[in-house]
Amino acid sequence: MTDDSDAADADDLIQRVRDGNLRLHELEDHADADTAATARRRLVERETGVALDAIADYGFPAERADANIENMIGAAQIPLGVAGPVTVDGSALDGDHYLPMATTEGALLASVNRGCSVIDAAGGATARVTKSGMTRAPAFSVTDVAEAEALVDWVRDNESLLKEAAESTTNHGELLGVTPYVVGDTVFLRFRYDTKDAMGMNMATIATRAAAEVIEEETTASLVALSGNLCTDKKPAAINAVEGRGRSVSADVLIPREVVEERLHTTPEDVAELNTRKNLVGSAKAGSLGFNAHVANVVAAMFLATGQDAAQVVEGSNAITTAEARDEGLYLSVSLASLEVGTVGGGTRLPTQHEGLELLGVAGGGDPAGANADALAECIAVGALAGELSLLAALGSRHLSSAHESLGR
Repeated sequence: MTDDSDAADADDLIQRVRDGNLRLHELEDHADADTAATARRRLVERETGVALDAIADYGFPAERADANIENMIGAAQIPLGVAGPVTVDGSALDGDHYLPMATTEGALLASVNRGCSVIDAAGGATARVTKSGMTRAPAFSVTDVAEAEALVDWVRDNESLLKEAAESTTNHGELLGVTPYVVGDTVFLRFRYDTKDAMGMNMATIATRAAAEVIEEETTASLVALSGNLCTDKKPAAINAVEGRGRSVSADVLIPREVVEERLHTTPEDVAELNTRKNLVGSAKAGSLGFNAHVANVVAAMFLATGQDAAQVVEGSNAITTAEARDEGLYLSVSLASLEVGTVGGGTRLPTQHEGLELLGVAGGGDPAGANADALAECIAVGALAGELSLLAALGSRHLSSAHESLGR
């Protein structure tokens, strides 16, 4: 991605780093982003003896990733495919859609694609966002439980003051509420925000800092940590399963009995029993927070394809799958309690990820604000539903291992 003059500039930067006059993270201060990445990569190649030709072959200007990476040397490429199209009846999105998925797991796309085709044969899936709100929960220290009670009372009486302070930091975010939790001489305040089409973690953090400053000015409490882990971000947490974080979204489908038998080679009764024994009883015995077969697979693949924060797959896979045999056929649902997604900011600005969002028709801000992020959440939920359906059917018909074998995975 560099011409001869860029190569000379890169060699000059490499020498300056070796001479101790520059540090690796300072190269963008002395050259354009692509030249800096080239110099950094060549230095690493020379010092490690490893050729990084594939990493060097990326298809966007390095400056497009300024907000997403430090010490860039290239890009990691993950195969990307599509499942579908599948019909989605959502509150924010209707119609047929291809689902972009980036993964290295063979047979995943084939499985989800099969689920999509069966869902389509049943007339499509319904999806709805049932709750929305990004959270940040700072921890405050107080003298004792009496002072903790006083702080809780003050917060309840002054929520409008905290709302004014928090919302002064953003043009889009809205403070929806503050929930206190007391543990001895520590008080956690779980702030919850409507962040519209942004995933909103940074927005919530900055807004909460402003509110925390007001609390310290007006009370005797002292801020210990802006994040007290009761938020809870990027860790398994029961509070997210119960209260939600980001978007709580559900998808379901009713598949006619003949479609289940002809397309999936099993019965509604067998799938329902399998779901109960595997996803519900088995997960309960394991102490799992996720009562599902493999929701994380679809969440991760669609996160990578659309520029979401990959670490938040932890919360995104916090889901429950239900199945019921009815006279008409098989009712199947999946409910994701804490799916943290956005269509603006973060990794959504990267070219390939932006194209993934455009493929779904949800790139950028929605009208009304928040509609595109809602639609993305609904598409991911339908993808998860398709994945659950296909895997449960494969287990019910005992075709799981043979499918992997036939695909050479």
